[in-house]
Amino acid sequence: MKLREFDYELPKNLIAQKPARPRDNSRLLVLDKKTGRMGHKHFFDLPEFLTKGDVLVLNNSKVFPARLIGAKKETGGKIEVFLLKKQKEKIWQCLIGGKVRKENLEIIFSKKLAAKILKNNQDGTWDVGFNLSGKSFRDEVDKKGRMPLPPYIKKSSKFKDQSSKSDYQTIYADEKKVGSVAAPTAGFHFTPRLMKELEKKGVHFEYVTLHVGLGTFAPVKTKKIEDHRIHSEWFEIKKSTINKILKAKKEGRRIIVVGTTSARVLESVFSTPFIKGGKNITGWTDIFIRPGYKFKIVDAMITNFHLPKSTLLMLVCAFCAQGASASGGAGIDIVKKAYAEAIRKKYRFFSYGDAMLIK
Repeated sequence: MKLREFDYELPKNLIAQKPARPRDNSRLLVLDKKTGRMGHKHFFDLPEFLTKGDVLVLNNSKVFPARLIGAKKETGGKIEVFLLKKQKEKIWQCLIGGKVRKENLEIIFSKKLAAKILKNNQDGTWDVGFNLSGKSFRDEVDKKGRMPLPPYIKKSSKFKDQSSKSDYQTIYADEKKVGSVAAPTAGFHFTPRLMKELEKKGVHFEYVTLHVGLGTFAPVKTKKIEDHRIHSEWFEIKKSTINKILKAKKEGRRIIVVGTTSARVLESVFSTPFIKGGKNITGWTDIFIRPGYKFKIVDAMITNFHLPKSTLLMLVCAFCAQGASASGGAGIDIVKKAYAEAIRKKYRFFSYGDAMLIK
């Protein structure tokens, strides 16, 4: 398929610059992928569409302040290093901002933290070696790093430093699951009150972990989407979660994912032949879900409105294509109609924007 098929025009004023207050006051577009019918609600109305026994799967990965602003040791000029993935002790795969980027360049971030550019990976990333590791490294990154807000959120540095550490995080992010460099934003809409209401209704919550990295947010640059290669991201799913999902499927209960990252974990895991063994599974996934893919486990999805030409939008189109015969069109057509309706109704888009429930 051509990349241009996943393009659309969005008025800039619809790009959300801050989250809804309270979070579950965001709007909710409810899309029936079988018929193409749409309804307009708020996220606090979610319990209307969930039933007792539904399994809601959420990504509990926690975002860390992955943007480091340092100074080149040679000239003192500023340079930005964006941490992506730890390769091995003291060595991270990174994005590096600025024009002057070269191997062996030394960078100073603080009195304690320094680094050297080791290698150009020739794919837009660089290997960077740091002088600290373990807890010492994390502590210094927590002090000096900035939250990795997307570039389309145009806020002052003061706002970013004061607000983003709480705003750019789900309320159920696990302190023991730190590792994402971008948030699983579909979970932003949940509040403690809403989660309690869903629990009382008999909805089951299960958690997976996928540390969001370059694989999720890297732009597609190939003309044919089939030629795009996704960077791998680390995931984890517990034995108890696997067994509960298998039991729910056997009993005909719905598996509803919160976000494309949760969908990628489940589809990665339940595509493997050894899943029936019920093992704890950790590993790396580079699964690229696009139109033509047949979902194995996901029955419904809660997701945000995604950027044009993104792999996230492609995943949503693939999901809508499954069982969409009554709508008279492929998944991409259903999604484009839904996005056009959302634009007409002035929904808010992207990370801090509104949500969709696709069922």
